Amino acid sequence: MRRFDEEPEAAAVTTLLARCAAPAWAERVARGRPYPDRVALLTASDAALAALRWDEVLAALAAHPRIGAPRDAVSRREQAASAEAGEAARTELIGLGRAYEARFGHVFLICATGLSADAMLESLRTRLGNDVDEERRVVRAELRKITRLRLEKLLEDA
Repeated sequence: MRRFDEEPEAAAVTTLLARCAAPAWAERVARGRPYPDRVALLTASDAALAALRWDEVLAALAAHPRIGAPRDAVSRREQAASAEAGEAARTELIGLGRAYEARFGHVFLICATGLSADAMLESLRTRLGNDVDEERRVVRAELRKITRLRLEKLLEDA
Protein backbone atom coordinates (compact mmCIF):
# COMPACT_ATOMS: atom_id res chain seq x y z
CA MET A 1 0.00 0.00 0.00
CA ARG A 2 2.84 2.35 0.79
CA ARG A 3 4.23 1.96 -2.74
CA PHE A 4 0.84 2.99 -4.19
CA ASP A 5 0.56 5.92 -1.78
CA GLU A 6 4.06 7.14 -2.69
CA GLU A 7 3.70 6.91 -6.49
CA PRO A 8 3.58 10.21 -8.37
CA GLU A 9 -0.05 11.16 -9.00
CA ALA A 10 0.10 10.43 -12.74
CA ALA A 11 1.51 6.95 -12.07
CA ALA A 12 -1.16 6.29 -9.43
CA VAL A 13 -3.89 7.31 -11.89
CA THR A 14 -2.43 4.92 -14.48
CA THR A 15 -2.29 2.14 -11.88
CA LEU A 16 -5.92 2.78 -10.95
CA LEU A 17 -7.14 3.00 -14.55
CA ALA A 18 -5.93 -0.58 -15.02
CA ARG A 19 -8.42 -1.56 -12.29
CA CYS A 20 -11.35 0.61 -13.42
CA ALA A 21 -11.23 2.63 -16.65
CA ALA A 22 -13.24 5.60 -15.35
CA PRO A 23 -10.82 8.56 -15.34
CA ALA A 24 -12.88 10.59 -12.84
CA TRP A 25 -12.78 7.67 -10.38
CA ALA A 26 -9.03 7.13 -10.81
CA GLU A 27 -8.23 10.82 -10.40
CA ARG A 28 -10.38 11.16 -7.28
CA VAL A 29 -8.90 8.06 -5.63
CA ALA A 30 -5.35 9.11 -6.52
CA ARG A 31 -5.91 12.60 -5.09
CA GLY A 32 -7.08 11.06 -1.79
CA ARG A 33 -3.71 9.49 -1.05
CA PRO A 34 -2.14 8.65 1.27
CA TYR A 35 -4.61 6.17 2.74
CA PRO A 36 -4.07 4.97 6.31
CA ASP A 37 -5.14 1.43 5.44
CA ARG A 38 -6.85 -0.75 2.86
CA VAL A 39 -10.32 -0.09 4.32
CA ALA A 40 -9.83 3.65 3.78
CA LEU A 41 -8.74 3.04 0.17
CA LEU A 42 -11.73 0.78 -0.52
CA THR A 43 -14.11 3.27 1.11
CA ALA A 44 -12.68 6.09 -1.01
CA SER A 45 -13.03 3.92 -4.10
CA ASP A 46 -16.67 3.17 -3.30
CA ALA A 47 -17.43 6.86 -2.79
CA ALA A 48 -15.69 7.82 -6.05
CA LEU A 49 -17.61 5.14 -7.95
CA ALA A 50 -20.91 6.27 -6.45
CA ALA A 51 -20.19 9.84 -7.59
CA LEU A 52 -19.67 8.88 -11.24
CA ARG A 53 -22.10 10.22 -13.82
CA TRP A 54 -23.57 7.55 -16.08
CA ASP A 55 -21.35 8.57 -19.02
CA GLU A 56 -18.34 8.00 -16.76
CA VAL A 57 -19.66 4.54 -15.85
CA LEU A 58 -19.98 3.85 -19.58
CA ALA A 59 -16.29 4.73 -20.00
CA ALA A 60 -15.45 2.04 -17.45
CA LEU A 61 -17.78 -0.46 -19.14
CA ALA A 62 -16.15 0.13 -22.52
CA ALA A 63 -12.93 -1.39 -21.14
CA HIS A 64 -14.66 -4.60 -20.05
CA PRO A 65 -14.75 -7.54 -22.46
CA ARG A 66 -17.91 -9.39 -23.24
CA ILE A 67 -18.74 -12.36 -21.04
CA GLY A 68 -17.36 -15.40 -22.80
CA ALA A 69 -14.79 -13.35 -24.72
CA PRO A 70 -12.00 -12.35 -22.32
CA ARG A 71 -9.30 -10.16 -23.84
CA ASP A 72 -6.42 -10.34 -21.38
CA ALA A 73 -5.01 -12.28 -18.44
CA VAL A 74 -7.13 -10.38 -15.92
CA SER A 75 -10.42 -10.98 -17.73
CA ARG A 76 -9.47 -14.62 -18.43
CA ARG A 77 -8.91 -15.16 -14.70
CA GLU A 78 -12.14 -13.36 -13.79
CA GLN A 79 -14.15 -15.27 -16.41
CA ALA A 80 -12.54 -18.67 -15.83
CA ALA A 81 -15.90 -20.42 -15.46
CA SER A 82 -17.12 -19.23 -18.85
CA ALA A 83 -13.98 -20.68 -20.47
CA GLU A 84 -14.62 -24.02 -18.78
CA ALA A 85 -18.31 -24.10 -19.72
CA GLY A 86 -19.54 -26.35 -22.45
CA GLU A 87 -19.99 -25.11 -26.00
CA ALA A 88 -23.76 -24.72 -25.56
CA ALA A 89 -23.35 -22.56 -22.44
CA ARG A 90 -20.65 -20.40 -24.08
CA THR A 91 -22.84 -19.92 -27.15
CA GLU A 92 -25.79 -18.93 -24.96
CA LEU A 93 -23.64 -16.53 -22.89
CA ILE A 94 -22.48 -14.81 -26.06
CA GLY A 95 -25.96 -14.70 -27.58
CA LEU A 96 -27.65 -13.38 -24.44
CA GLY A 97 -24.78 -10.94 -23.97
CA ARG A 98 -25.45 -9.51 -27.41
CA ALA A 99 -29.17 -9.29 -26.65
CA TYR A 100 -28.29 -7.44 -23.45
CA GLU A 101 -26.05 -5.01 -25.37
CA ALA A 102 -28.84 -4.34 -27.86
CA ARG A 103 -31.28 -3.66 -25.01
CA PHE A 104 -29.07 -1.54 -22.74
CA GLY A 105 -26.37 -0.17 -25.05
CA HIS A 106 -23.34 -1.55 -23.20
CA VAL A 107 -21.68 -4.83 -22.29
CA PHE A 108 -23.22 -7.07 -19.67
CA LEU A 109 -21.18 -6.47 -16.54
CA ILE A 110 -21.06 -9.04 -13.79
CA CYS A 111 -18.48 -9.80 -11.16
CA ALA A 112 -17.76 -13.21 -12.67
CA THR A 113 -15.08 -14.24 -10.18
CA GLY A 114 -16.21 -17.48 -8.59
CA LEU A 115 -19.44 -17.71 -10.60
CA SER A 116 -20.34 -20.71 -12.71
CA ALA A 117 -21.45 -20.29 -16.30
CA ASP A 118 -24.95 -21.32 -15.18
CA ALA A 119 -25.01 -18.56 -12.55
CA MET A 120 -23.90 -16.00 -15.14
CA LEU A 121 -26.56 -17.22 -17.56
CA GLU A 122 -29.24 -17.00 -14.88
CA SER A 123 -28.19 -13.46 -14.05
CA LEU A 124 -28.20 -12.49 -17.72
CA ARG A 125 -31.69 -13.88 -18.21
CA THR A 126 -32.97 -12.08 -15.12
CA ARG A 127 -31.30 -8.78 -15.86
CA LEU A 128 -32.61 -8.69 -19.42
CA GLY A 129 -36.00 -8.12 -17.76
CA ASN A 130 -34.83 -5.10 -15.75
CA ASP A 131 -35.87 -1.59 -16.65
CA VAL A 132 -33.05 0.83 -17.46
CA ASP A 133 -32.95 2.47 -14.01
CA GLU A 134 -32.83 -0.86 -12.17
CA GLU A 135 -30.17 -2.19 -14.51
CA ARG A 136 -28.03 0.88 -13.97
CA ARG A 137 -28.18 0.27 -10.21
CA VAL A 138 -27.13 -3.36 -10.75
CA VAL A 139 -24.30 -2.35 -13.10
CA ARG A 140 -22.95 0.12 -10.54
CA ALA A 141 -23.03 -2.59 -7.85
CA GLU A 142 -21.22 -5.06 -10.13
CA LEU A 143 -18.63 -2.42 -11.09
CA ARG A 144 -18.03 -1.79 -7.39
CA LYS A 145 -17.47 -5.52 -6.73
CA ILE A 146 -15.06 -5.89 -9.65
CA THR A 147 -13.13 -2.76 -8.72
CA ARG A 148 -12.83 -3.87 -5.09
CA LEU A 149 -11.47 -7.26 -6.14
CA ARG A 150 -8.95 -5.61 -8.44
CA LEU A 151 -7.85 -3.15 -5.76
CA GLU A 152 -7.45 -6.01 -3.29
CA LYS A 153 -5.26 -7.78 -5.84
CA LEU A 154 -3.21 -4.59 -6.29
CA LEU A 155 -2.62 -4.44 -2.55
CA GLU A 156 -1.70 -8.14 -2.39
CA ASP A 157 0.80 -7.73 -5.20
CA ALA A 158 2.36 -4.57 -3.77
